[in-house]
Amino acid sequence: MSNHNNIDTIRPWRHIERRKSRKIKIGNVEIGGDAPISVQTMTNTLTADAKATIDQIRRCEDAGADLVRVSVPDVDSSNALKEIVKAAQVPIIADIHFHYKRAIESAQAGAACLRINPGNIGNESRVKEVIKAAKDYGCAIRIGVNAGSLEPDLLEKYGEPCPEAMVESALSHAKILQDHDFHEFKISVKASDAFLTVAAYMALADAIDCPLHLGVTEAGGKRIGTVKSSIGLGNLLWAGIGDTIRVSLSAEPEEEVRVGFDILKSLGLRTRGVNIISCPSCARQGFDVIRTVEKLEERLAHITKPISLSVIGCVVNGPGEALFTDVGFTGGGKGSGMIYLNGKTIAKAENEEMIDRIVEMVEKRAEEMK
Repeated sequence: MSNHNNIDTIRPWRHIERRKSRKIKIGNVEIGGDAPISVQTMTNTLTADAKATIDQIRRCEDAGADLVRVSVPDVDSSNALKEIVKAAQVPIIADIHFHYKRAIESAQAGAACLRINPGNIGNESRVKEVIKAAKDYGCAIRIGVNAGSLEPDLLEKYGEPCPEAMVESALSHAKILQDHDFHEFKISVKASDAFLTVAAYMALADAIDCPLHLGVTEAGGKRIGTVKSSIGLGNLLWAGIGDTIRVSLSAEPEEEVRVGFDILKSLGLRTRGVNIISCPSCARQGFDVIRTVEKLEERLAHITKPISLSVIGCVVNGPGEALFTDVGFTGGGKGSGMIYLNGKTIAKAENEEMIDRIVEMVEKRAEEMK
């Protein structure tokens, strides 16, 4: 069986040495230390509509989400949270802004983590009450610093959002938690600018040992947001920084999860689902590569086992790529191509039957891996 999906210890240039962070737990999910980097997203339904929110969480769970964040802006939302938490199969993070009492209500409702924004949660006495609720009900806390909502005194001090201001905000609130003997927390320092985001996280990673939640906030629509997030998060993850990630897209939450896993898979940090290696296509292609890959992505979306698949239009690179994938197909013949299994040619297939044959082989491989 191919080891293409695994971090290859005999190739040192593929190795990422992760930053040593202490480990915390969010519900039953370990964060930091040697735990896998988790992927999370956020619902966009009205939280007070428990059914719609639960349905959306279920789609995120099916996409592979490890954690789901839910906004709790009002009492109706915190009242619905208990039902949502009970129905969810993954830990739920309550997103709190402005109203610290919503954090207390969310802890009582069973949230596994409380996300608070230092720029708008209020004074230290309010933070203390949130800490007490987290302790009483076994919640973790995320200190979520955003460049767009820094404290007024820091903006006055630095003149504009900058890495120094974001790190100072994060560390000052971490100190409050630590001074009250609360250590089950992680931190994020997000900005919509990838340069600012990376610089802030780099500085924060050297200043504290807690887990870090990565994200380029308000990254944009599906295409540009994916590009911007890949650049920002990719730089940090490659440097070994990051324990959880959220890809912020103006797209459905489950799409954020898929892109998150794709980023981690490209760096060998997670291996969920089918990794399709395909060529961009050219005049040499023996079949319609673009449409074939689109159909395969759709038909193989349900596979969760780490399987590599190469789909190459011609024999220039096809046989070579197939050597390192679990399943492969290379075009080049007149209306047909070659199927590979574990790097070896096993059959010839007509283009019309290629997709069905590939899906059958991948599903069989996934079944064997259970």
